[in-house]
Amino acid sequence: MFLQRLELQGFKSFAGKTVLDFPGGVSAIVGPNGSGKSNVTDAIRWLLGEREAKNLRGAKADDLIFAGTEKRSRMGIAQASIYFDNSSGFFPTEYKEVVITRRIDRDGNSAFYLNQAEMRLKDIIDFFARARLGARGLNIISQGESDAFLRATPAERRELIEEALGLKEYLLKKNSAVRELRNTGVNLDKARAMLEEIKPHLRTLRRQVGRYEERDNLALELKETEELFYGSKVRAIISDLSRFDPEISATDSDIVIKKEELSALEASFKGIESSEPKAKKDLESIRERRKVLFGERMALVPRPVLIPSPFIEHKAKKDPLAILREIRGFAESALDSSDSETLKAVLKRIISAIIDLESVPVVHSAPIVKKDDVFESKVAEFDRLFEELDVAEKKLTTELEGFNKVFRDSLTAVERKKDDIQALIDRRERVVFEREKIKYREEEIENQLRVIGRSFAEFANASDVSADFDSFTAERRIFKLRNELAAIGDVDESIVKEAKDTGERHDILVTQIDELEKATSDLKELIKELDYKIHHEFTVALDKINGELADFAKLMFGGGRVALKLQSPVISIEAEGVILPEGEASEENIRQGIEIEVVLPKKRVKGLEVLSGGERSLLAVAILFGLISISPPPFIVLDEVDAALDERNARRLGEILKRFEGKTQFIIVTHNRATMESADVLYGVTMGDDGSSKIVSLKLS
Repeated sequence: MFLQRLELQGFKSFAGKTVLDFPGGVSAIVGPNGSGKSNVTDAIRWLLGEREAKNLRGAKADDLIFAGTEKRSRMGIAQASIYFDNSSGFFPTEYKEVVITRRIDRDGNSAFYLNQAEMRLKDIIDFFARARLGARGLNIISQGESDAFLRATPAERRELIEEALGLKEYLLKKNSAVRELRNTGVNLDKARAMLEEIKPHLRTLRRQVGRYEERDNLALELKETEELFYGSKVRAIISDLSRFDPEISATDSDIVIKKEELSALEASFKGIESSEPKAKKDLESIRERRKVLFGERMALVPRPVLIPSPFIEHKAKKDPLAILREIRGFAESALDSSDSETLKAVLKRIISAIIDLESVPVVHSAPIVKKDDVFESKVAEFDRLFEELDVAEKKLTTELEGFNKVFRDSLTAVERKKDDIQALIDRRERVVFEREKIKYREEEIENQLRVIGRSFAEFANASDVSADFDSFTAERRIFKLRNELAAIGDVDESIVKEAKDTGERHDILVTQIDELEKATSDLKELIKELDYKIHHEFTVALDKINGELADFAKLMFGGGRVALKLQSPVISIEAEGVILPEGEASEENIRQGIEIEVVLPKKRVKGLEVLSGGERSLLAVAILFGLISISPPPFIVLDEVDAALDERNARRLGEILKRFEGKTQFIIVTHNRATMESADVLYGVTMGDDGSSKIVSLKLS
């Protein structure tokens, strides 16, 4: 079983959804005239890709949609689906069941579906062609077309046979190849003509451009030299700048750190300064007190009247009073000093003066001051007070010396930190100065590059130069190349561009010509192969068909002779609207039509013209089955092909149908009782009360 089911809805007289199952063998569709049984044939033809409404017994596409009756409104859409069993892989698809659906609405919108995937009509026709099926082949014989093969022209007969043999796919390929070959030939001629046209102009342009070649070479050398020269300078500048920035950044960081440290030291110093001990003030008080006491003490010293003595003058180098006044002066000068070192120096001078005073000899011959007990007592009191002040001063001095050392150390640390910061600032300024020198070099290079239309960034990633690269020599070469280019002058870019474009066009045409010549060769080879395949298979099949026709002639006419013969080779492939290039015709390219040779028994006359209607019907049936004997199609639709047959010949038709059982399914629209008897399933078509066709099925056992 191949053809499984046909579903109709809104198609012609079938308004409601109608399903016809085909179990295999022979399915007969019967019914009175006007019931719509031939619409089943039209539906199958429509599904196989028929595009002409007249071949579906309609004037326009809108006639395929149920038009409505008094009892049933018209439909807006006509749809039909046909189901095929593809478990054998007959169709070139992976689906095990193939469903073709076609739909049309009253707006003229039409759609094809293959297993619910929308397809183009052309793709569906090609799909069926590869499976040796078609809307106009011998697999569908509509009402009144039983003798279509007899009425066809010799060329049309050949087409019908080729489609029945499955050669249509090769013919389509050949026709496509021939059309492509023709187009390729036209394109090849055009390309060659265009090539010949631009050759002289290209030669002129190349001569004009030739004088610019030296300039191009010089320009290329200049560019390469500039790449090396400026590239080395730019990389050096970038390298230097990359070195300075981190150093400046690091110095800035150090300055920040040092300033933070200085702030801490200054804060500590201020704290030390503000915490100056009370001992300093106490020490000043003691010194002031000593000064007062010293004055009071000196006031108590008696002024003796000394009698000059040669001995004293000889021994004493200084007057004791002078010595005392000197000591007093030293002491007074030290009272305002807070520096311990200064005080120490003063004390040393006082001690030295006292030693001088002690060295003055006592001369007994001099007048002796009379001792006064009160004076002695006061002097002793002053000595005691001086001793107390000395003890207190020593204690305070010791205490103050510790503070002074901390104060001095803190001040020294602050000053040193300032010196460190200043050193860092000086260092940063030196680095910045060096960087500015590099930046100045960078600006000079940028100005030079701007003059020649280049930018600094272009050379940032330039390749390293070799160790023996001479910058001075390169610079001189740059100047020389620029002078030479200036002497040559500017290039006419329009000529260069035209020469370039024309050259590219020339190369493209040469490539196209090569490709077209190869395509021409390939197409000729393909056409030759297809010609041989078509010619060979057709010739072999024709011999087999004639062998089968001999048997069917005996069966149908009781003898005689029926044969299909090739016409004389006068019909070229041009008849199909395809013209081969000159010189490409061959024996296989000449499409010979098919003549029918018929000689019936007991008749002297020959030819189709003298046959009666019944004889033409028998001959048409014989040829039909002779054709399908060689290449049985999966199914055949016969619409009243037995109309002109009497009961005896109708039974012969039934016997022939049985001979194809298991090879081909038959769907027969008939009125003939004998044909009905050969059917496995009967579908009765009636016209319902609402004016739409109805189906009644009967399976015959």
